[in-house]
Amino acid sequence: MEAFRYQALDAAGRARSGLVQADSPRQARTQLRIQGLYPERIDRVRHRQRAARSWSRGLPATELSLLTRQLATLLASGLTIEHALTALIEQVSAPKTREVLGGVKAEVTAGLSLAGAMDSYGRNFPDYYRALVRGGEESGALPNVLQHLADYLDARQALHQKTSLALLYPALVTFVAICVVTGLLVYVVPQIVQVFQQSRQSLPLLTRGLIAVSDFLRGAGLYLAGIGLCAAVGARAALQRDRHRRRWHALVLRLPWIGSVIRGLNTSRFASTLAILVGGGVPLLAALDYGAHAMSNLFMQDGVEAAIERVREGDTLARALDAAHIFPPLMIHLVGSGEASGKLEHMLERAAQLETQTLEQRLAVLLTLLEPVMILVMGGIVLVIVLAILLPIMEINQLVH
Repeated sequence: MEAFRYQALDAAGRARSGLVQADSPRQARTQLRIQGLYPERIDRVRHRQRAARSWSRGLPATELSLLTRQLATLLASGLTIEHALTALIEQVSAPKTREVLGGVKAEVTAGLSLAGAMDSYGRNFPDYYRALVRGGEESGALPNVLQHLADYLDARQALHQKTSLALLYPALVTFVAICVVTGLLVYVVPQIVQVFQQSRQSLPLLTRGLIAVSDFLRGAGLYLAGIGLCAAVGARAALQRDRHRRRWHALVLRLPWIGSVIRGLNTSRFASTLAILVGGGVPLLAALDYGAHAMSNLFMQDGVEAAIERVREGDTLARALDAAHIFPPLMIHLVGSGEASGKLEHMLERAAQLETQTLEQRLAVLLTLLEPVMILVMGGIVLVIVLAILLPIMEINQLVH
């Protein structure tokens, strides 16, 4: 059977679209008519079209987690993979998700394994995801593996949301502060200071400095904005190259506070991914490779790849990761203990949990310190502007009296 994308009208004349599984376009039209739909157009979903399709961002993380959990439940209840996919297709409403699942089902019906079918939709199913599904199929414990995978996806999404929300508030406050100060210097200060300039009195040094900054921003503001935009575009273009991205990622890891947060986030991802892959029956070298690609920092990816070579040459995982100098000592000790006791999966899970807790504590401390610092900086700038305006007024009052 193949997947066909259709556009049709229902009995009320409303437009309908979606996917239907059939052996031929004629059979697809027959199925649609049985459902009370009047097909206008039917197109076969071809493999080349799927491979070139621009699902650049893939399925949303929350939706992928939900689909994984539902698929695990359906398979655990005794349904075949084909029937479980059919139930999921009927359940979801998003056209993109229905098309992806329909294509996967068509590949499974044609004789491919579930992991092999997902390979045609690699942007929607990450490498570690497909590796874990393949390991579950080979070990015969696919429902259990999918359940663990869904738990991992939920935990990963929760950590990502916490990190994003933690950094969103300081970024928003900084942006508002810059806008407020810029508005004061460009629009408010010139109108107020103009009165003092007309009086031809000698202005205080602070006021003259404020006027100079205001004049500079008014005269060169557009040029500064253009330079900043060009710099941002140039930086983004430079970071598209792996060489520059690796240098930038290495620099970020050395930054105070931010570097520890980035390192902890990537360490947690790596340990969680490696734990679930090893527990799912994936060979260690392949699990390390997929775990490396689960991290967003290229410098840390290079460290894991170097560790893979050491493991391939016969070194233990703990010594190989320790030689990379990218992971905290606690994780290295837990990995070594897991190798010695034969409980590597559990120790990796423990390392991921500890690193996640440490990361959350660091974010809490960072926010606790960052908020008052930003308030003090903003208050100091406003204080300088107010003093620069009030000092001439105070001098005039002294002259009058």
